[in-house]
Amino acid sequence: MLYQELIRRKRDGEALTPADLRAIVAGICDGSMGDAQLGAFSMAVVLRGMDLSERVALTTAMRDSGAVLEWDRGPVIDKHSTGGIGDTVSLMLMPAMAACGAVVPSIAGRGLGHTGGTLDKLESIPGYDIAPDAARLRRIVAQTGCAIVGQTAALAPADKRFYAIRDVTGTVESLDLITASILSKKLAAGLDALVLDVKCGNGAFMADLDAARGLARALVDVGNGAGCRTVALITDMSQPLAGAAGNALEVRLALDFLTGHSVDARLWQITCALGAEALTLAGLARDPEQGFSMLEHAFRSGAAAECFGRMVAALGGPADLLENASAYLPVAPVVQVVAAPTSGVVAGYDTRAIGLAVIGLGGGRRQPSDSIDPRVGFADIAPVGTRLNAGDALALVHAADGDSAATAAVAFVNACQIGDVAKPPAPLVLDRISA
Repeated sequence: MLYQELIRRKRDGEALTPADLRAIVAGICDGSMGDAQLGAFSMAVVLRGMDLSERVALTTAMRDSGAVLEWDRGPVIDKHSTGGIGDTVSLMLMPAMAACGAVVPSIAGRGLGHTGGTLDKLESIPGYDIAPDAARLRRIVAQTGCAIVGQTAALAPADKRFYAIRDVTGTVESLDLITASILSKKLAAGLDALVLDVKCGNGAFMADLDAARGLARALVDVGNGAGCRTVALITDMSQPLAGAAGNALEVRLALDFLTGHSVDARLWQITCALGAEALTLAGLARDPEQGFSMLEHAFRSGAAAECFGRMVAALGGPADLLENASAYLPVAPVVQVVAAPTSGVVAGYDTRAIGLAVIGLGGGRRQPSDSIDPRVGFADIAPVGTRLNAGDALALVHAADGDSAATAAVAFVNACQIGDVAKPPAPLVLDRISA
């Protein structure tokens, strides 16, 4: 295969055929396409773009570069988020959808940039295995209805090398390649339906609504084109989605949600809105209204919590995590109040800055090889609209030592806008993109 000829054609604006793109993906996997050629191809795509048929062909070729899971029953559904701060939705939604009759093999990711990652959160749970082999994954899903795990080498292996090359060639931001990367991993799980949570706001990668709509449209069109019923909600990320940011702290918040001990209203609305769409796509609900009611019952009856507990135990975690979370989740040695510098109303947040402050505490990665301190972050974050007196708590910072706590507290105060009045809250669901 003359890869340089395919590169030239894409450079000159030609559309590549499905056979062309399968050849490129095969070359990525077997190494016959060199790094320089793959970088050149990536740049040609950035400069010239791909039409829908090319996006679908590239995505399905990457999906088929490894194993595609098959299931004895269905419907098989999942959710993907483009990332935010305080976003624990997956931890509650996956077991809730399983409690509603879905099969949920959820392939999750790590933190990216300033945003948190579901796998990093789950690794706060002692013993939890994020990388079971395919046979064990099938057994666990058969037993519990769901499993939240990471991508293994067997699933969409072309993506790992392709992404590494994009990362060092200035081609990560390509909408075409982002779409193929996200969906190839998700579709390798053998999904019938997929709901997408595309974040928009100052804590999201897509701060602009038009840009978020563009990504959502690309993902929905390719997902449907690849045979997976797909819909996207564009949701607000202009403040932390819930009251915690940091791995173990977010797991604790999710456990409180599942057990009904403390349920954040914004987190409830987003979780149920996404799940209602997924259940409707999968045919388990006749419409989102019924889907919302089904999820509400799953949470309030305790069925979602029971499913989560079984999943954790099956993947090696403690069988009594829900009952004894404090005995298992790591706790930071230093907890300090982040005091409001003045009286007034919390008018807004620089949400990205909060994510960066968590990284500064050690709760995220500066380099891919960095280890994460699961204990650190912020808890009890005051929502926008909260009225405070000077000295009241904006949040609690959980840190490894006093110096890092003091630095993070300053960063949090600088990320918070306190004024006389808060702006009217943005709608949590900004748009819905469907086929």
